[in-house]
Amino acid sequence: MAPSSSEQYFSEDDDLDDSEEEEFEHFDDFTLASSWERFISEIEAVCRHWLADGPETLLEKNADCLEISKNLYKVKSELKYLTKSYCMEYYFVNGGDGGSGHWNSNLHDLQLSFGVKEFLVIAPQSASGVVLDAPEASKLLSAVAIALSNSSSLWPAFVPVHIPSRKAFIGIQNMGTVFTRRFESDRIGSQVPVKLMHLEGLYELFISKFVFSTLDLSMHLFKVNFTMKLTYQTILHDDDSEVEGANVEVYNFDASSGGEMHRKAQWDEDCPWSEWYSAEDPVKDFELIVIWNEKTIESSLEMAELENASLHEAEKWIISPTFSPNIIGNSVGNIVGFASQLHLLVKALNISFGAKYVEDYVSVESLRSDGTRSSAVIPPPTVLDRVLKDIFNEGKRVNFSDGEDKTSRNIKGAPLESLFAQFCLHSLWFGDCNIRAIAVLWIEFVREVRWCWEESQPLPRMLGSGVIDLSTCLVNQKLQMLAICIEKKLQQDKENEDGVESEESVSAHAEDGSTIGSESSHSPRSGNFNRERDSSSSTALPVADTKSHRVVTSASLEPTDSARSGSAGIVGSMMLLNSRQYMHAPFTQDAPIMTEDMHEERLQAAEAFGNFSFSAQLERDVLLSDMSAFKAANPDAIFEDFIRWHSPKDWEDEDTLDGGDAKDHSETKWPPRGRLSARMSDNSNSWRKIWNEAPALSVSNQKPLLDPNREGEKVLHYLETISPYQLLEQMVCTAFKAAADTLHQTTFGNLQNMKTKLGQLYLTMASFLKPLQANLITADSKFIEDMRRLCVIFEHIEKLLYVAASLHRKFVQAPHLSEAIFCDFFSTYLPKMGTGTVEADITKGFEKKQEVNMADREVVASLFSPPNANQSWRKVLSMGNLLNGHEPILREIRFSLRDRMNGSYYAASTPWGHDQEIETYRMYICGSSNDLQVALSVASCD
Repeated sequence: MAPSSSEQYFSEDDDLDDSEEEEFEHFDDFTLASSWERFISEIEAVCRHWLADGPETLLEKNADCLEISKNLYKVKSELKYLTKSYCMEYYFVNGGDGGSGHWNSNLHDLQLSFGVKEFLVIAPQSASGVVLDAPEASKLLSAVAIALSNSSSLWPAFVPVHIPSRKAFIGIQNMGTVFTRRFESDRIGSQVPVKLMHLEGLYELFISKFVFSTLDLSMHLFKVNFTMKLTYQTILHDDDSEVEGANVEVYNFDASSGGEMHRKAQWDEDCPWSEWYSAEDPVKDFELIVIWNEKTIESSLEMAELENASLHEAEKWIISPTFSPNIIGNSVGNIVGFASQLHLLVKALNISFGAKYVEDYVSVESLRSDGTRSSAVIPPPTVLDRVLKDIFNEGKRVNFSDGEDKTSRNIKGAPLESLFAQFCLHSLWFGDCNIRAIAVLWIEFVREVRWCWEESQPLPRMLGSGVIDLSTCLVNQKLQMLAICIEKKLQQDKENEDGVESEESVSAHAEDGSTIGSESSHSPRSGNFNRERDSSSSTALPVADTKSHRVVTSASLEPTDSARSGSAGIVGSMMLLNSRQYMHAPFTQDAPIMTEDMHEERLQAAEAFGNFSFSAQLERDVLLSDMSAFKAANPDAIFEDFIRWHSPKDWEDEDTLDGGDAKDHSETKWPPRGRLSARMSDNSNSWRKIWNEAPALSVSNQKPLLDPNREGEKVLHYLETISPYQLLEQMVCTAFKAAADTLHQTTFGNLQNMKTKLGQLYLTMASFLKPLQANLITADSKFIEDMRRLCVIFEHIEKLLYVAASLHRKFVQAPHLSEAIFCDFFSTYLPKMGTGTVEADITKGFEKKQEVNMADREVVASLFSPPNANQSWRKVLSMGNLLNGHEPILREIRFSLRDRMNGSYYAASTPWGHDQEIETYRMYICGSSNDLQVALSVASCD
C-alpha cells in the first residue's frame, strides 16, 4: 500500500531534520579557534575593564603612584600567550593635564618623547623586559592595536624592543579617524656622529623624515616648529680637590684633615662655627634650565645661529639646587657639628653619676666595660697644650653681650666668650668628648687657673671688676669671683708697696682745695652695691668754688686737719654742723660680692640663728665700714653730718622748707639749718646705734669686707673638688648655650623662617634644661632621653642654618632668590623635623625650582665659573650653547610639523571637527655629546 501524502510529508520532514542534525554536529566555531585570537580577546577584556572603571575607581583599587609624579598612576595585568608571559601596564593621570605642551620634569619618558597623556605598555616577563625578536614585537603590537580598536579605545600602546640599554620602543595609536599615529624611538649610547651633535644636523635629520629628495637639504627652506631646553650643572666641589690641593696647607694645621679644610676654604671659612669644625656644603651644586619657547625655523642657517646665540636671549631661566643627602634626608646623626658633639656630652653626663671625684675618670679602669673603655681615648700632650693655650689666650678681649640672643639668658650657662664657655666648647672636640678626656682637660684647666692665682696673673676671658652675674652657672660665677680677687690682690700689693705715702698725697691734694663734684658719687666706691642712698638728691649738691673759699694750706692746718685720714676730697661747699670745716668724702670699701652658693649659705645661717634678715646683716657691715671711714675723714663730724652725705633724702633742710634757695643759703650761712627725717630721728634707729659703735678708721686700717686671699682659695677648692656630675651638668647647659650663641652669629640675610627657628631653639633649650639647672635629675631619670631629643632638635636647626648660610653667600647680589629657595626648602624639610628616627627612609629629595628674572641672570651665571686649565681633560667640548665655557649636560629639542584636515569626506565625523590642525610629524631629541636619544611619531592615513 502506497503511503499517503501526509505520511510522505512527515517522512520528508524527518529526513530533513536528520540531515540538519548531522550538519550541526559537524559545525566548526571559528571565533575561538586560535590562541592568537584568544590572546587578543584577553587583552580586550582587560582594556574594557579598565575603561569601565575609570581613574577614580582604579585609584580605589590600589593603583600604584609613580615616583616621578604625584599625578601619574599605573595598574597592571598579567597575560599569557602560548608559553610566554606578558605584563600589560596602563598609565593614567589623575588631575592636571598630564600633557607635554610645556617642558615638565614630572612626565614619564614616553609622555615626554611622544607627547601622549595616558598609554599602555606591554612587555615580556623576562630578565631583559624587552622583545628581542622584531616579528614578535610587531605581532604583539598588532594584537594590542586590534584589542584597543575593538574596545573603542584611543590609548596609544608601546612595546619595548631591541636591548634594555637602548631604551627603544615601537608604538601605535588609533586616532579615531582613518589617521593612525606610529611611534618609534632609539638611542645611540656612544660615538654620536659629529653632525648630530649640532643643531643644524638635528634639524636636517628631522627634515629627512618627510622630505623625499636627494637634494641638499641645507639649501632649501622648510618651515618647522622648534623648541629647546638646555640643562647645565655646576662643577661639584669634590671634583676640584686635586686641583686646589696646593692651597690646603694654608688653612690646615693637621695633614689628616686636609679635605675638611679644603671645603671650609670654599664656602664657610667666615662662618662662626669654622673655628671648631668645617661643615659640608649643603648645596652640592646647582642645575640651571634654559628654555627657548616654540618658534618657527626655516633653514639650517637659523639653527646654526641659534647654537651660537647668547643664553640671555632665552625666554626662561629656571634654577634648582641639589642638596646633600645628609641634609635633605630624614636620618639624624649623620653630620659632624655641634649637635653630634652635644650628643656625646650628654652621654658623658649619663656616665658622670658613677664617681665622686673628677680624678676617678682619668684611669681607664674606672670606666664601665660596655664599650666605653675602648672609645675613651685621650689626645696626646701636644694637643692638650694647644687646647689649653687657646682657652687661656690672653690676647682675647671679651664682650659678653656679643652674639647672645635676648632669650639666651634664660639658660643658666656661661657667656659665649667667657673662660668656662670656651672650655666647654673645646671639650666637645677634645678626645671625641668622652668622659675620660673631659676629666683630663678639666684637671689641667684647674691647674692653669691656680697658676694664674698664685702668680697674680689676670684671668683671661674674665672681667676683673663689676658684680657677679648670678644668672650664669656656678662655675662661671666662681671664675668671675677669682678674677676679681686677683685684681684685689694686685691692688693690695700695689698699696703695700706705696705704703702710707699714697694716702698722704691724696689727703694733701684734698687740703689744697680739691672737691668731689656733683656728677660723681659722694663715696669713691667702685662697687655697685644697692644700699640706702638717694643718688638723685646727691647730684643736686653744689660744687665748691675754690676762688670764693679759703685755700687750706699746711701752715693753716688746725688740729682737726692733722688728725684727718682717708679723705678723697671736699664734698662741694658742704660744711660740718659743729665746726666751720668743709665736709670731706672718705675712701670707702667696695661692697662684698658673692656667688649664689654664698648667698644661700648666709641665708641658711641667718635662718638657723633666728628670724634675722640676711640683707640687713650685709647692709650693716657696709654701713659700719662707711661710717668708720667718714669719721676718719671728718673727726668733728656728728651723725647728722653722715646722714647729709650718705642719705641726703633723710635730711630736711629748713631753708628749702621755707621756700628759700638752699644753694644760696648754704654758701653764706653757717651752721646749715635743718633736721633729720622722722625715721632717722627715732632713738631706736639702727643707723644711730651703728654710728655710736663705729670707730674712726680709714679704709686702709679697716678689716676688708672682702678678703681676696680667703675667697680666692675657696674658689680654687670648689673647682678642685667639684663632683663629675656637678661639672657635667653645668657643662651641658653652657655647651648648649654657647653652641646656640655661636650659630646665632651666622649671617644669613633676611630669612624670617630661620630667625624664628633660632628664637624657638632658645626657648626649647631653656625648657629642656630647666630640670638640670634646678638639680632635679637623678641617674635613673628620663632626663637623658629628653636631652637626646634636644640634640635631635638642635641638629635640625643646625642643618637649616647651613642651608641658609650657604644660599646667602651664593646669592648676596640676589637676596630674594636665596629667600625663595630657602622658603621652598624650609617647607620641604619642616615635616621631617622632630622625628628623631635614625632608621627612617629618606623620602624624595628636593625638587622645587625657581624662575630667574632678567636682572638676576648675571648672578646665576656667575655660579658657573669658567673651567680652568687643569679641568680641560674632563671633556672635549663638542656641542654649542656654552655658558661660561660649560656645555649643557643635557639638551632636549622638539621638532614638529602640523597640517590641516579639510576638504575630506571623513572630516565631519572626526573628533576634532572640520578644518582642524593635526601634528603629522614630531621628533623629540634628548642627549649630550656622548649620548643621543631620538623619538619619532608620524600620523598617517592608512
